[in-house]
Amino acid sequence: MEMKGRQEDTESIEAKNTKQLKEQAISWAKLRRVDSLNLEAGRVTMSHTHHSHKIDWKRTLNLAFQSIGVVYGDIGTSPLYVYASTFTNEIRAKEDILGVLSLIIYTILLLPMLKYILIVLRANDNGDGGTFALYSLLTRYAKVTLIPNDQPEDRQLSNYNLQIPSKQLRRAEKIKHKLETSRTLQVFLFLITILGTAMVIGDGVLTPCISVLSAVSGIKSLGQDAVVGISIAILVILFSVQRFGTDKVGLSFAPIILLWFLFISGIGLYNLFKYDVSVLRALNPKYIFDYFKRNGKHGWISLGGVVLCVTGTEAMFADLGHFNVQAIRISFSTIVFPALLSAYAGQAAYLTKFPEDVSDTFYKSIPDPLYWPTFVVAVAASIIASQAMISGAFAIVSQSLRLGCFPRVKVVNTSAKYEGQVYIPEVNYLLMIACVIVCWGFKTTEKIGHAYGIAVVAVMVITTCMVTLIMLVVWKTRVWWIALFFFGFLFIECIYLSSVLYKFKDGGYFPLAVSLVLMIVMGIWHYVHKERYMYELKNKVSTEYITQLAANPTINRMPGIGLLYSELVQGIPPIFPHFIANIPSIHSVLVFVSIKSIPISKVASEERFLFRQVEPREYRMFRCVVRYGYKDAIEEPHVFERQLVEGLKDFIRHEHFIREGGDTEIVAKPENPLHSTLLVKDGIPGYEESSPIPSRVPSASIHSFNPPRLSSGSIQSNNGIKSTNSSSGIKYASIQGKGGAEEEMQFVQNAMEKGVVYLLGEAEVVAERNSSLLKKFVVNHAYSFLRKNFRQGDKVLAIPKTSLLKVGMTYEI
Repeated sequence: MEMKGRQEDTESIEAKNTKQLKEQAISWAKLRRVDSLNLEAGRVTMSHTHHSHKIDWKRTLNLAFQSIGVVYGDIGTSPLYVYASTFTNEIRAKEDILGVLSLIIYTILLLPMLKYILIVLRANDNGDGGTFALYSLLTRYAKVTLIPNDQPEDRQLSNYNLQIPSKQLRRAEKIKHKLETSRTLQVFLFLITILGTAMVIGDGVLTPCISVLSAVSGIKSLGQDAVVGISIAILVILFSVQRFGTDKVGLSFAPIILLWFLFISGIGLYNLFKYDVSVLRALNPKYIFDYFKRNGKHGWISLGGVVLCVTGTEAMFADLGHFNVQAIRISFSTIVFPALLSAYAGQAAYLTKFPEDVSDTFYKSIPDPLYWPTFVVAVAASIIASQAMISGAFAIVSQSLRLGCFPRVKVVNTSAKYEGQVYIPEVNYLLMIACVIVCWGFKTTEKIGHAYGIAVVAVMVITTCMVTLIMLVVWKTRVWWIALFFFGFLFIECIYLSSVLYKFKDGGYFPLAVSLVLMIVMGIWHYVHKERYMYELKNKVSTEYITQLAANPTINRMPGIGLLYSELVQGIPPIFPHFIANIPSIHSVLVFVSIKSIPISKVASEERFLFRQVEPREYRMFRCVVRYGYKDAIEEPHVFERQLVEGLKDFIRHEHFIREGGDTEIVAKPENPLHSTLLVKDGIPGYEESSPIPSRVPSASIHSFNPPRLSSGSIQSNNGIKSTNSSSGIKYASIQGKGGAEEEMQFVQNAMEKGVVYLLGEAEVVAERNSSLLKKFVVNHAYSFLRKNFRQGDKVLAIPKTSLLKVGMTYEI
């Protein structure tokens, strides 16, 4: 009797524990849900870092070699035109050569070496650099984006890499609060970002012109018009082959640029020792002060030519995503920096003997036997420098497009090996036309140099300001270090900027005009994009409408899956009732798809999709936010469909587990570490955070269930959960859903086999009747013009016409 009583007590305790487990699993799952899709989203995986701190030196050295061809073409070809652009008239005194050489040495030392190599490269966004990387880094730490689509789940993405210290510095919190509450500062930060972007795109026009023109000028005996004609022909060919992709066009970039650096450093050392090794006295900065004292205003004006010695410096940061910080630092410090100093010192030594050759210093200083080999390598190097900036312009337009800051254009991924290599036909031909016009209009490198300097220095000033903000908000650096960085570099760059702006009417207007046009285009597009989003947010469909729709017998259900696209990440868009009004039928499975850009460079494929079911459940309607980083490429339709359906089926399986409170069968499979695993610890099932996650399982599903611990013990119950504590207290098991979940998953699979249809709302956006004249012009005319003359949404997403259904609607904003 006593043993029977004990057995009953044990069974009673186990039944009680089982009931408690089931109840806490359900209540915990409800508590942990984040109300970011109107109770339509579950949690995603906890942060896993994808970046190892261990340095693979073999790989790093290989990347350092590759970076020579991609990053340094622009700064490497600057010796072709720096002295000619600095001494535009004549050299007044031999000491002026030493003064300019000293300026060049310390400009390269302070800006590329000290500022970028040692400081700015640290401000990378998970390994990616550039203006958008700085902006995205700031937006992760402070809510400064103009479109209110931030979600708590996004902060759990592996690549988000947000680490906030436990002790917040008061200064950083004040600045963060100011940024988050000031609309003016948010707009200003956005304008600064697109200004920097526009300047880089402007570089994509000026770099090919000045590089190719300066290289071809080695055959001046043919006449200036012939030089211009040959340069234009080379540029047309260069832009014509862009569609084949950077990796195919530039397989030998690194060896050619390395050969170029060997040529210019060797010729520089030859001239240095042959003509006047004493020019090395320019290492003494005293010659800089003497130069300005002697030349006054003319010395200040000449800075517009001196600054061209650091053209392409921004590429070290902008192209960081293809390499790593160590690779860039090694290649610049060991190869580029010494080669440039040798080249400039050698030219200075030559000019001390032949000051009258200043307009063509580079080619005049080449020894006769090396003239034509150097000429051929110079042309090749200038083409490579142009290629790098053109590819950079494509990449930055692609990022702008992803963030809703640029009209829709076709983005073609040209390389399966390098994710960031893209080709944009519209931008390519616009750049080509602009380059031809610039070459034909300016004709000489001197005039183009006036324009080029403004673009170079403006981007540097913007980078200084944004890195200072990152020091304040993200790094929380000491104030005196921030002040030293900001005021020190801003002082130098503003002096250079004032000099290049002096030549505004001589060509300096061009990059500002190009940047202004691009800023207006990007600003208009982003403004209307934001207003359209706000309109949809304010007019989203109510839950009552969905309930009434489910009970409406006149609505037919068609076989297949319908993907209804919307900008909204919260709720159901107003275009949906418009579809129903025009086509009173719904597919057997309907998914509201929102493609969302995250302020990180890349989103892991297993964390791409975020699902939630829309009530009533039997209606089989789902919300899906598809998250992309600003450097991610949208998949082909058939790949996207397969990934989405697989993610949806996994979501259904795990949702069924949560809803039933653990009504699943647990089968131990410790031998397969790559299987989706359940951690049973102290008698409680929960997912092991350190176990590898299969790429097909969406992270939104993985962590939908992770209940708190209960008391340890052994549980065996009717709900299928079975655990026995081992010495470590840990046991692994896999989840196999039963009953309704399997039926639902099979239903979705059958629906996919019936076909997937893309439903797009073509919303025409107009200004409200009581709007100002400026707003009416921007919305009704400027935005409408851009929308009609650029690609439509279905072409950008590459949706096959046979699977597309469009319905028009008018939004009044």
